[in-house]
Amino acid sequence: MPDQQQNRFAFITGGNRGLGLETARQLGALGVTVIIGVRDAGKGEEAVSSLRKGGADAHFIASDISTDAGRAVVRNEIESRFGHLDILVNNAGVMHEGMGTNTTLSVEPDILRDTFDVNFFTPVALTRELLPLLRKSAAGRIVNLSSILGSLTLHADPASPIYDAKGFAYDASKTALNAFTVHLAHELRDTAIKVNSAHPGWVRTDMGGAGADLDIETGGRTSVQLATLAEDGPTGGFFHLGQPLPW
Repeated sequence: MPDQQQNRFAFITGGNRGLGLETARQLGALGVTVIIGVRDAGKGEEAVSSLRKGGADAHFIASDISTDAGRAVVRNEIESRFGHLDILVNNAGVMHEGMGTNTTLSVEPDILRDTFDVNFFTPVALTRELLPLLRKSAAGRIVNLSSILGSLTLHADPASPIYDAKGFAYDASKTALNAFTVHLAHELRDTAIKVNSAHPGWVRTDMGGAGADLDIETGGRTSVQLATLAEDGPTGGFFHLGQPLPW
């Protein structure tokens, strides 16, 4: 596996901590050159230092990808320093609501807008910006960090484990991100680029909390699996640890 990933370049948003940093660590261990996206250069330096200590070829780009100018910086730096991009992991995300209550009628409009800006609109815009670099890859891979909480099928099923976990802004933003996965995979179906959504699981991170049931290493595996799919791997799917999830 490591030999197959040599000379491949991955850009991971929100890569300085949590699942983003773990995804970078695991990809780096496979021989992928990892480029983490951060807003703060100091945090980027710290994260890259820890990755390099583990043997990874790691770099960072400090930029605000919520803006057109910031996304252009990312594209220009990747193009000038690396020439192309093989893997894009849209990892960065926010959750402003708790999972134990229905916030459909109570969530503030500003929270709804900010959640969609970070979890949906920015990944869509960044993917569009970087797509020309991914088209240069012999095997481009796009991984959208979703959540089982974006599954409409499970939210509509009273017997499902997430039936009562209805933080509206977060859940709806991940449902929208899943729709982007399906639509983009269809548009790119005749290319070498594969697009999939990942549910990492309930992971012990700052977002998941100390009571989550998965360690961070396990939480990073789904993204890494989808980022390193073989040529006969799936596209346009929603997965957790190799298993498909309902939309």
